[in-house]
Amino acid sequence: MQLTHFSNYAVRTLMYCALKPGQVCRVRDIANAYGISEHHLMKVVQTLGQMQLIDTLRGRGGGIRLAKDPHDIVIGQVLRVTEGNLNLAECFDEATNTCPLRPACRFKLALTRALEAFFLVLEGYTLADFICHPHELAALLKLSPDEPEADLAMAAN
Repeated sequence: MQLTHFSNYAVRTLMYCALKPGQVCRVRDIANAYGISEHHLMKVVQTLGQMQLIDTLRGRGGGIRLAKDPHDIVIGQVLRVTEGNLNLAECFDEATNTCPLRPACRFKLALTRALEAFFLVLEGYTLADFICHPHELAALLKLSPDEPEADLAMAAN
């Protein structure tokens, strides 16, 4: 199983914002930090806004910022929304399934259980767990050191 770029970018965007607590982050800066498409990231930001995980601010000083505390953003819940269609095999889609084994096959059951286990593990993590080394992460993203030390320390707690 491989996560979509969309889900990966969603988690990266949340991490970026968590490293700049209370600050407005520009989508352009996030895209540049990760070397990803700004256009694609805008779609991710729209979804994160609909999930009420970020606030989107329009206008000259606009951008995004976390709408929730990093401890309250459960990664498994984020991925359940951003991954969308998780048909791991043909038999998961009733409309297009042509597998003749469907009535007696246990493969779909095993895959369903494995997928639930995957999400169960990720629901044990919050965004705060992923930013426990904020100074190291900020350095890797080349974030400006203008954030007060207390803000980065608070992001880690």
